[in-house]
Amino acid sequence: MAWSPYSLTIKSLIISALILIGIQAPLQAQETKFTKPSWWFGAAAGANFNFYRGSTYQLNSDFTPPATFHNGQGVGLYLTPLVEFHRPDSRLGVMLQAGYDNRKGSFEQVVTPCNCPADLSTDLSYITVEPSLRLAPFKSNFYLYGGPRLAFNLAKLFTYKQGINPAYPEQVANPDVNGDFSDMNKTLVSMQIGAGYDIPLSSQNKHTQFVLSPFVSFQPYFGQSPRSTETWNVTTLRAGAALKLGRGREIPASVKVEEKVPAKVVVIEPEVQKLGRDREIPAPVKVEEKVPAEVVVIEPEVQFAVIAPKNIPTGQSVREMFPLRNYVFFDLGSTEIPDRYVMLRKDQVKDFKEDQRESFKPKDLSGHSDRQMIVYYNVLNILGDRMMKNPSTTIKLVGSSEKGPKDARDMAESIKTYLVSVFGIDASRISTEGRDKPNIPSEQPGGTRELILLREGDDRRVSIESSSPILLMEFQSGPNAPLKPVEIFAVQEAPPESYVSFDVEGADEAFSSWLLEIRDENGNVQYYGPYTEEKVSISGKSILGTRPEGDYKVTMIGQTKSGKTVKKETSAHVVLWTPPKNEEVMRFSILYEFNKSKAIAMYEKYLTDIVTPMIPDGGTVIIHGYTDIIGGETYNQELSLARANDVRNIIEKGLSKAGRSDVKFEVYGFGEDEKSSPFENKFPEERFYNRTVIIDIILRK
Repeated sequence: MAWSPYSLTIKSLIISALILIGIQAPLQAQETKFTKPSWWFGAAAGANFNFYRGSTYQLNSDFTPPATFHNGQGVGLYLTPLVEFHRPDSRLGVMLQAGYDNRKGSFEQVVTPCNCPADLSTDLSYITVEPSLRLAPFKSNFYLYGGPRLAFNLAKLFTYKQGINPAYPEQVANPDVNGDFSDMNKTLVSMQIGAGYDIPLSSQNKHTQFVLSPFVSFQPYFGQSPRSTETWNVTTLRAGAALKLGRGREIPASVKVEEKVPAKVVVIEPEVQKLGRDREIPAPVKVEEKVPAEVVVIEPEVQFAVIAPKNIPTGQSVREMFPLRNYVFFDLGSTEIPDRYVMLRKDQVKDFKEDQRESFKPKDLSGHSDRQMIVYYNVLNILGDRMMKNPSTTIKLVGSSEKGPKDARDMAESIKTYLVSVFGIDASRISTEGRDKPNIPSEQPGGTRELILLREGDDRRVSIESSSPILLMEFQSGPNAPLKPVEIFAVQEAPPESYVSFDVEGADEAFSSWLLEIRDENGNVQYYGPYTEEKVSISGKSILGTRPEGDYKVTMIGQTKSGKTVKKETSAHVVLWTPPKNEEVMRFSILYEFNKSKAIAMYEKYLTDIVTPMIPDGGTVIIHGYTDIIGGETYNQELSLARANDVRNIIEKGLSKAGRSDVKFEVYGFGEDEKSSPFENKFPEERFYNRTVIIDIILRK
């Protein structure tokens, strides 16, 4: 066999060159992708849940039924094409929907003078034009929208049915009456607010992209009176879904380059073995390959901390002077006392005692505020009991209604009737009056926020006024004076400052959402979230359950806006909060009017002459400020703190006049935070009580 001493070396060099060429040549891949569309076109369909309020009587010039119809409801079809514009990375956009909008429904059945049941159903429909401003607050698929609604009447049909008197079953029923309403508003101008969520149905690699968007919207009654002559109006809750398509702009995907470090070639001199005179065997070439460079992904910068207070376990008693609001709130469209107020029978009056009101509970209590609301919802019984025990006292009931003085006076008369018929109060001791607005209305001129809550609840009320000091709070007089407080003894619940706090600094910028994984010593896991804010608080009782304390491993799991997951861990020792056994607390409450941060003048003397002398030498005063849910969250936070500081300033002035500077103050503003607010916000009376400052005076340790 012929043999060349260089053949192996040449082959080795050729292989090395090919390796270098292969490693150094960039590996390129080009894919076509598309942006998310800016313009979307499609169609929406849904159901209109229509709620009729008000009354209708004369249906047209040819027909007037023998009874007036009030209130009703129904479900109609909503069907419309749509167009949207919103840039992929923008929060703002616009929407336009224009199509068929049905507002049909049936009024509540009435009984005519012949004792015959009568029904009235409608088939109203409109061509609706709804331009809206679209807002995606988190730059995500969730969006809010709102704007005007312009509706053109398309159909105005009604069907009237009158049955027979059940006492005369042999009667022949009258034929149904069909016709068109008269005096119809041909055009309606109203508004709507809503929310939706875009669910992608196709990949972003597709030129034409589809999304399905479930949505819900609310269209309040103002501007939606079908007829020009009566009080009938329509409120609509709409739920449905939209199918939308759009075409993205073609963009080449970024060139993908796997950059590898060229392999280092080390040529080792062959070790030659002599095989006779002319033959040598070279050793093989040794090649070292370097690993491709590693791509490092930088995690978002966030700081994670857990603050678990020591919460030394003991027990505490609270003696609370609970203020008694001199208002009774009425439901929209009714002049009857709402059934959430406790109404006694005449035979129960002898058993009612102001300090034993827990025996008479309202039907619908609201969560953590139930103990105090038992007191408030007995306000008419407390008033009746006090008037029975003090025969010289007199009161004035002043009703306020958006429907006018007559409706307002009817509300006041319903309370008078209850006090006279059940408690036996002489009718001459109770006068009544009706007006459009209360002395201090919640709806202020120029106000724009949550007007429905203000109009339909807060300002529709009866005020209890008296010039008899025995009925009123100390140092109070005038038409807005609260009634004398009720004393409550209770064991205090965990205050907000005893909660475990989880602080994820930088979460607003780094994450679309984050959640907590809390694992105890036995491996049991609890999950909380997801959250979007930077700081959340969870009660120790929620974490511990029935355990008095425990050690936990806490993992924060964040989802970045690019879809990556970030985890941070820490540990915490959690102790269940119970109030100190050797502390007695005296609690007072100061109530504020809507959107006010200054205590009404009549409270200053109460704080100075009643509350301030209760503070012991070297004592501690804890002041908590709150608001209701009406208004912006940031504004309410500032308002609650301003209220708390207002109370502190008044008390400090009283202490200064007494030559004292030995008192320690702790001042907190909790805004509208529903986890720490003293009451719910379901009913207007609860919202009124949330406009408060609570003062805790620690009497002894």
